[in-house]
Parts: sequence; C-alpha cells; structure tokens
Amino acid sequence: MKREKTQKITSIGGQALMEGIMMRGPLKTSVGVRKSDGSIELEEIEPLNLVKKYKILRIPILRGVANMIDSFVTGNKALMMSADKALDGEEVPEEELSKLDIWLDKHFGEKMIGFIMGTAMVIAIIFCVAVFFFVPTFLFNLLASAFPFLNEPMIWRSAFEGILRIILFLVYMGFVSMNKDIKRVFQYHGAEHKTIFCYEHGLELNVENVRKQSRFHPRCGTSFIVLMLIVGIIIGLFIPFTNVWLRSSVKLLLLPITVGIGYELIKICGRHDNIITRIIAAPGMWMQRLTTKEPKDDMIEVAIAAMADVIPENGEDIIK
Repeated sequence: MKREKTQKITSIGGQALMEGIMMRGPLKTSVGVRKSDGSIELEEIEPLNLVKKYKILRIPILRGVANMIDSFVTGNKALMMSADKALDGEEVPEEELSKLDIWLDKHFGEKMIGFIMGTAMVIAIIFCVAVFFFVPTFLFNLLASAFPFLNEPMIWRSAFEGILRIILFLVYMGFVSMNKDIKRVFQYHGAEHKTIFCYEHGLELNVENVRKQSRFHPRCGTSFIVLMLIVGIIIGLFIPFTNVWLRSSVKLLLLPITVGIGYELIKICGRHDNIITRIIAAPGMWMQRLTTKEPKDDMIEVAIAAMADVIPENGEDIIK
C-alpha cells in the first residue's frame, strides 16, 4: 500500500476510545468524547511519561518497552474516562438489573466496577499468553511428532508458530469487528488517522479536509502489533528449545526485546518514506483495513477537537 506524501511529520499520536479519541501531543494529552447529549467534552489526562522522567529509558529498545507500558496504562485510563463520559446521564432501568447487580452496586458501587474491570483484564492477559505463546508451540510439537523431518531446521517451527499467531490475530480482529460497538471504535480509529494526516498535509482542520484523507497511517498500534509478530518469528529462530513450557517461557522473557525492536521499526517507518520502510510497513498498513473504518462526520469533529487541543504553538510536535 502506497504511503501518502505529507508536508511534515508530527509526533502527535492517538487512540480510539468509546465514543471518543485520545490525542497525545508533546506537551499535553487530551481525551475528546461525544457525550449522550451530543456535546463534545475535552479533558486533559496525565500520562506516565516514563521516557521523560528516566533518562536510561531513552536508550533504543528500552524506550520501546517504556512507551508500550506508558501507552497501555494511559490508554486504559483514557478508555475508562471515555466510557464514563459517554454514558454520563444514561441510567439503566432498575427492572433491567438483576438482584445481584443491585446488591453489588449498593454495597460496592464504583469499587466493584474497578475490581471487575481489573479481573477481566488479568483474565484477558492470561488468555492471550496461552493462545499466542503456548498453543502454537504445542500444535507444532503434535505436528512434528507425526512428521519428524519438521524438527530441523528451526525455521519450520518458527515460521509455523509465527504464521499461526498472525492467523489467530486476524481471526480475532475479524470476529470483534462484527460487534457494532467495536465497529464504532474502529470508525473513531479511522477519524484519528485521517485527522493526523490532515494536519501533516498542512490543511485546515475541518470535516471536509479530514474526510478526504487516508485512514491508513504508518504510526499505528495495529502496525506495531503486526511488526512484533513478524519480529517474533525471527527471534524464534534463535530459541533452540522444543519443550512447550520452556520454549514459551523463553519467548515471554524475550518479549521486551521483541517490543523494543518493533517500536524502533515503527518509529523508522513513521519518519521515513522509502522502498524499505514501505515494505516493512506494508503488513501493518494492510491489517488496518480491519482495525480502521470510515468515520462519520460527527466522529471526525471529535477527532479535530482533541487534535486541536494538543497542538503546541511553538511547533515542538513537528519531526520534519
């Protein structure tokens, strides 16, 4: 997929939320949400800023891990904030609540919601680790027991495990995209990319200009995940173990290196446009066909509001 030529490249990035968008600039991070009454509310959110706080985390590879932790924590905080604002004023009729819901709300209130969300997140992480690390190795071992020649060279194992992870990721994204609420998040994702492109083209930030832009951007979390999966295939070539638990454990221990390399690659692709970066970015750009959808005008308005709120007057956001 050909990348759009832009007049400048900005450091501003974003994340799609529930009925909103988080835009992160060099000086501030803003969450814009379309509320139930139709208005747009903006609120500044404080990121961890690990790289700014600790100089050692500015070292290549380490900064990738630090930024991923920062993005995860800040993004989750923004997601909770957007959900609260989007549903502000909307109350579920008491007759639609179960006796358990009423009891939990009466005795625990917001604390229980936080506990449930935290528990769900832990379960999701455990599930992802099992599916993306243990299952591919286990399945290859079954295959290799039937066809021993697959045990050597290691490239067969690493390629099988990596391709299976990519297929699982594709199936998962295709499945969740069928949900109407997730589809709206993907539309906001498209609005985020289009708005950033509009700014990088030096155009006025309005709905008409933003609507014309591409929804596929090289500096995207989707592209980052795809690059991590590909880097994981290469790293897997150097792990000699075949035991499911040992091999999967080593891959988990090497995950920071995978994250760090993926981050450096996505950063290079975001700053440079040549044949090499286009090849590197191509799989992630293609995957964005699943994770971004064409936004509605009211979604673009939210993206514009959040973007305008984080653009610094001194031009510190411009990379080139």
